[in-house]
Parts: sequence; structure tokens; C-alpha cells
Amino acid sequence: MSSRPIPSELLPWALTALQRSGTGESPDSALTLVTGDASNRRYFRLVCAGKSYIVADAPPETEKNSEFVAIHRVLSNAGVRVPQIFAADIDRGYLLLEDLGDHSLLPALNEHSVDAWYQKAQGILRKMATVDLGSVDAAYDHALFSEELSRFCEWFVTGLLKYTPSDSEREIISRFSSVLLESALEQPQVLVHRDFHCRNLMILEGGELVVIDFQDAVRGPVTYDIASLLKDCYIRWPQPQVEAWALAYKRQLDGLVDLQGLSDEKFLRWFDAMALQRHIKVLGTFARLYLRDGKASYLADLPMVLGYVHETLGRYAAREAAFADFSEWFAETLAPRIALQSWSVPS
Repeated sequence: MSSRPIPSELLPWALTALQRSGTGESPDSALTLVTGDASNRRYFRLVCAGKSYIVADAPPETEKNSEFVAIHRVLSNAGVRVPQIFAADIDRGYLLLEDLGDHSLLPALNEHSVDAWYQKAQGILRKMATVDLGSVDAAYDHALFSEELSRFCEWFVTGLLKYTPSDSEREIISRFSSVLLESALEQPQVLVHRDFHCRNLMILEGGELVVIDFQDAVRGPVTYDIASLLKDCYIRWPQPQVEAWALAYKRQLDGLVDLQGLSDEKFLRWFDAMALQRHIKVLGTFARLYLRDGKASYLADLPMVLGYVHETLGRYAAREAAFADFSEWFAETLAPRIALQSWSVPS
């Protein structure tokens, strides 16, 4: 994990920005590290004139700072609650942001509260579905999809499990990936956050949800974000309940997205394939975070993600050959190696 020092100019920059905006004069404390995330961004809390702010150090060499500001504007215009930006230095990667506190949606979710919270979250997605896609430059296209899925072989299979697939095995993976790609690309497009889950939704006092970490947003498949929410990599719900939520969301999209004549069965097929693509990608992403970035905590999340993969493959293997072949290869070749890993737990 990076242990780079705090840039010496970060605090002076933040204080100058606060003075210019009239929101503060002198600091009550120095910068205090709040957290990092899966990227190279780091967040610091700054208390100034009795009010708390977040100062982000987001290296421009690796972080999408221009995209963050642009998508922030798009979401704000759509009525989505996002953290206020008080100042931004794109070239240096410095951001002065509203302090949302430390309460993400994850610890607030339980069997009694989840319906109400997910209704609020789906309300955000409905607002995002109204965004004019002409205001969003990036698209969830073949190139992006292929890059995401390539992480699975490179970082999870070869990197973490130390297994090199043969040419015939890579062909199985390729056919499977093509089916997922076809499913994704045939869907109507909306603004897609691409990481819409319980850790990227913050709860304000009063219960309002605020969206964070949106710099990777693109034009993409209508089921992507709802699949990210309902098949969250950090919390899991019974499949029948997930399907009921997904179909309720489909009905809520009426008039916002053209789903004319689309059956519930087809929507759930899109939804499941989209979630499966995301989980296969996440296996590679979490492995990369550990192997490349030294962030070992993500290994603890792999068993839940694998549970989703096994569940969905099991449901579709009997219906589609590409799923069946991939499922058989996964079970016979990868599962025994996964069972030997220190982070693996019995399913």
C-alpha cells in the first residue's frame, strides 16, 4: 500500500481555497487521514473555523479528476445528491469537498431496513436514467468491457491462483465473455455509475443518501447499476428477494427507458448476466488490489463474490452452452485451487 507523504502544498492550498470562498480563515487542526479507497486517492479531514471539510489528494497521473468534476455537474443537474465541491485543482489533483461524515449505507442495512434504503437508492437510479446521454462522453463499449474481463485471467487466475489457462481454456473463457458482452450491448443505455453499491452511498443526518466515487460513470446498460446494488459485493440477500426488487425497478423505469415489450424473464436474464460480468471482473480487480497495490483487505470479500458466481452459473448452465462450459471449467480447474487459498472459506 502506498505510504507516500502528504504533499507539502496540500494544506496551504486548501486554506487558501477556504479563504477565497469565505468559508473559513484558519485551521483548528492539521490534515487528518480519513481513508483511502480502491484507487490512489486519499482523503483527509480538515477542521477550519469550527466546520469540517474533506481534502482529497488524487494524483492526476492515475485519477480521473476532470471526469469527477464533469460527472458531478451532470449528477447535480439531474437532482442527485453529491458532495459539494468547494475548490478543485485538476492539474495537481487537489479537491476540497463537503464532509459527508463516516456513515456509509453498508452498516445500516439489515432485513428490516433494507427495503426502505433500497427504495431511496433506486430513486437515485431513476434520476440518473433521466440524464441526457449527450452530456456523457464515455461509453461502456466493447473495449471497456474487454478490459474489465481481462482482469479475471490476468490477476485472479494467473496472478492469485498461479494457473495459466491453455489455449482451449481461453477459448471457453472467450465464448463465455462474448455472451456477456452481447447481453450488455443489446440493452438500452442510461448513465451508469459503474460502482453503485452500499459503500459508495453515504447517509446524512436525516437519512438522505449521497452518491460518491462517480468519476468512472459512462453511458451503459440499463441493468448495470441495479445489479451492482442488489448483488452487492459486500452484502448478500436471498435470490427471490433480489429478483423481486429487480422486477419492481423494471416497472419503475416505465416512461424513463424504452423497455416496451420486454418480458420480465428477459430483463432478469440481462440483470443476471450483468451481475455475473461484474463479479467476474471484480475477482480480477480485488486480486489486483492485493497483488499490485498491497491492499489485502479485499481478499476477505472474494468468498462472497465467488458465491454469486457459483449461484448464477448454476442457474444458467442448464440453459446455455457457453455458461455450461465455463461453469464446468471453473468447477473442475479453479475451484480446487481456490479451496487451498488462505482467504477461502467453505461455501
